[in-house]
Amino acid sequence: MTDEFHRPVRLPGEIFENKYEGGEDPATISRAAHDTASALLMRVRATDDPEVLQRVVAYTDEHGIDAVAELWARSPATSLPGALWRIYLLRSFITTDASGTAFYFQRGSEVLRTIDPLVAGASMPTGPDEIIGLANDILHGVFRGDFAVALERASAFCRVTSAGCTSVADDLEPTESERSSTLTRRALRLEQFGADLASCARLWRTGSLE
Repeated sequence: MTDEFHRPVRLPGEIFENKYEGGEDPATISRAAHDTASALLMRVRATDDPEVLQRVVAYTDEHGIDAVAELWARSPATSLPGALWRIYLLRSFITTDASGTAFYFQRGSEVLRTIDPLVAGASMPTGPDEIIGLANDILHGVFRGDFAVALERASAFCRVTSAGCTSVADDLEPTESERSSTLTRRALRLEQFGADLASCARLWRTGSLE
């Protein structure tokens, strides 16, 4: 990862709900994205130094999500850099508004009739501390545990939180239509992220995620 870029830092929600644009050469971007993603994953998995892992997990806390976006945001959804980008963006999304995210996740856990809340692995009831713990656990799992399991947990988190956003959007529609629309768009984006991450998990298990 690099500190060269000094564009205005955008909030995770802003990037999350919009596609990341850029004018650089696509071939160069793709090559750099795949090379850096593969190198980072192999390097961190090859060391037992907990400080290395912590620096990688907390990288966006210090440098901002744009630093990661420059490398990976324009990668295909079902690719290694695409998967890492989604994991980092989800963590930044969670930590930037832990209370709000915990609320939507908890609501989703209440309205869904699937095993997704259990797969995601957040403690219940889910508050800000629990949702931040989940975000950190997932990213730790990317670099230390079963990569596919980490992606599946992130995918489940997306589906649960999407359901929560949809439920709240429905409640708000009669009185706060603009906020309802914003939450609906967020729910759709989360649902898509969940599908992307699930696909990445399946590809990783077959050795096909590049």
